[in-house]
Amino acid sequence: MAMTAEQIFDEQRPLLFSIAYRMLGSAMDAEDIVQETFLRWYKATGDSSDQIQSPRAYLSTVVTRLSIDQLRSAQARREVYVGPWLPEPISTEFNSDMTDKAELADSLSIAFMVVLESLSPVERAVFLLREVFDYEYDEIAAIVEKSEENCRQMVRRAKQHLAQRRPRFKVSPEQGQQVMKQFLEVCMGGELQALLNLLTEDVMTRSDGGGKVRAALNPIYGRDKVARFLLGLVSKGEGHFTYKLAEVNGQPSLLIRGEQTKLYGVLQIDVAEEKVRAINLVVNPEKLEFLEKSLSEK
Repeated sequence: MAMTAEQIFDEQRPLLFSIAYRMLGSAMDAEDIVQETFLRWYKATGDSSDQIQSPRAYLSTVVTRLSIDQLRSAQARREVYVGPWLPEPISTEFNSDMTDKAELADSLSIAFMVVLESLSPVERAVFLLREVFDYEYDEIAAIVEKSEENCRQMVRRAKQHLAQRRPRFKVSPEQGQQVMKQFLEVCMGGELQALLNLLTEDVMTRSDGGGKVRAALNPIYGRDKVARFLLGLVSKGEGHFTYKLAEVNGQPSLLIRGEQTKLYGVLQIDVAEEKVRAINLVVNPEKLEFLEKSLSEK
């Protein structure tokens, strides 16, 4: 029995959300884009997709172009965002569609998605479609309406650019989890020297409060300043916060809960050679709503 248009769309939905989320860094915006893609799909097909030769190609084109348009307006808004902008965290602990390959998991990390912000919307789309989702260059060229050679050049430039801004370090999930556990233990222990030993010299911390809650308005650089900042946070939160390890954005992360177990923040580290080279902390309550909802449903 032939699949209906709605069944075909539901089959492609995880891929469409994966593309939109990596493009936008916002789960709520990605869901809106996927819903708009469905409306256009249904308008084009009715309840029969017979007239569309490749549903995957059609749907990928729609979701990518909508995401490019959305990202252009989002980047303009981020220029006036209060403090550092970080992506909206999502739970991936029980969502293998987002992380079943190493490339998929790596491309979801908060640190990597921040670096992706330095690409133009079209460059970001081309890079993700090729390097993360394994689309062929002829497919990508049709989606973004560029030549295949132009797309190849964009991928080469993007890879060079990203490598300069965030050198890749091979870290297994087990290593990442071990360093995160050690990081939590050291922070809770309150020993400055022990924390300094776990941080790289050029470590950096970003805190995203979005002007909604108190957070550092600028990144904090350097081992000593970052260590004292972190120990200060733990000291102020003593008796008020609980901490739990979880998988967020494909990486070991820390869920910070406040009064009435409400999710207060998500902390994720970037690891290099068994040391912490970057710390990203999302405390903007608007960016925690999607994650809180998904965690409560599990």
